[in-house]
Amino acid sequence: MAYKIVVDSGHGGEDPGAVYQGRQEKDDNLRLALEVGRLLEAGRQDVVYTRTTDVYQTPFEKAQIANREEADYFISIHRNSSPRSNQYQGVETLIYDKSGIKLEMAEAIDGALEDVGFRNLGVKERPGLVVLRRTNMPALLIEVGFINSEADNQLFDEKFSEIAEAIAEAILGTLDQETVEDPLLYRVQVGIFKNKENADRMNYELLDKGYPSYILQQDGYYKVQVGAFEQLGNAVLMEQRLRRDGYQTLITTR
Repeated sequence: MAYKIVVDSGHGGEDPGAVYQGRQEKDDNLRLALEVGRLLEAGRQDVVYTRTTDVYQTPFEKAQIANREEADYFISIHRNSSPRSNQYQGVETLIYDKSGIKLEMAEAIDGALEDVGFRNLGVKERPGLVVLRRTNMPALLIEVGFINSEADNQLFDEKFSEIAEAIAEAILGTLDQETVEDPLLYRVQVGIFKNKENADRMNYELLDKGYPSYILQQDGYYKVQVGAFEQLGNAVLMEQRLRRDGYQTLITTR
């Protein structure tokens, strides 16, 4: 099964990202994102890039691209940095919250990059990041080593192809597993709309309140849903919380 995956190169244009001894994060991000995208396309996925050249986009514009494309997944490529040179090293993947397929994919990516030689710093929740908060699909931000770490830069340069392959294969492997297993998930539906703008409005309202909200397009409708739970009891708890906040809800498995 083919999925539409938006591959984002962090920063760009007037925003270089982290800089170390003349090395700019935006350049490393773009180079790696294009290679990961090429490998995903070779794996028969539909890939959309937020940028293919050195242009500036706000994080919100990047999220809007993914939402406008109605993508299935959003993958953002970055390099990390720290206050002092060679203070830290390793990879980590950031997600909105530790739930669902995005967590499985993030863990797979970090594990694959650990096999390449990076230290695995693990998956972290970052609900405040715009590209994770404002995207309507599972979204991940991969920090591929520290740009001010000599060890990480050496790995990045010497094992560039292996790094790109590790990320792409982890993504594809997670998608294959999802397609085969297709687990039953309980979702709390808060609204269903014919008009996407109305669905966006409710989705942003929920996200601003801290709910893990997203939009599922299905059967010609835009369904605003919160969470995806393997246990019905967890969905019930979320439903109760939403009702206390004044929302009308419905638990669904679609």
